[in-house]
This record gives sequence, C-alpha cells and structure tokens, in this order.
Amino acid sequence: MAKIKFSFEDKSIAEVNVETGALDKSILELTEELDIHLNHNCGGVCACSTCHIYVHKGDNFLEEISDKEEDFIDRAHNPRLESRLACQCIILDESAEIEIEIPDQGSIIGHEH
Repeated sequence: MAKIKFSFEDKSIAEVNVETGALDKSILELTEELDIHLNHNCGGVCACSTCHIYVHKGDNFLEEISDKEEDFIDRAHNPRLESRLACQCIILDESAEIEIEIPDQGSIIGHEH
C-alpha cells in the first residue's frame, strides 16, 4: 500500500494521510477517489495547469516529468522546483511514500470536480 500525505497551502484545511492501492494511478485520480478538492479543467490530459501541486517527498516514485508538463507548469500560479501536474504524477511503486502540497484552490480559476 502506498502512503500519501496531502497537505494544503490553505492551512484551514486539515492534512489527509492515506494508505491505499495506488499503483499506476495518478495523484489527480487519487484526489478524486478521496474527495480532496483539486481543480482540473482539461480532464487530466496535460492540457492546462489547474491541477498544479507541489511534490515535497517521493518524486522518485512518480513518472518523470515530460517537456510538455514542464511547459504547462511554467504557466501555473507560483511554480517552484517541486511543482508537478497531478494528472501526470503516475505512481510507479505500490510501496511509495509521497508528500503532496495542494496550492490554495481559491486563487485558481477552474472547475471543481
């Protein structure tokens, strides 16, 4: 089981810690399964930057970032070195330990799904 910690830039939202079967799932898919609010306008096909997240730990358990993803991250609000798009963060190891921070969704124009 993968261990994933979701923290939030908006500190009024409590951390979420889960252990779940996550092999070959994206972080975006997990947020939907766990009912964690993360905007995503394009439906998870790497065509926007609304599912922008920060990966603080465990990036080695995720698919490598592509040039296309990097281009969209450059358009995200407040990109950092640890920025990724949740739709492109496919978990490669069932025993992954990952720490994710979700940016404040109030500053992102997007649809809540």
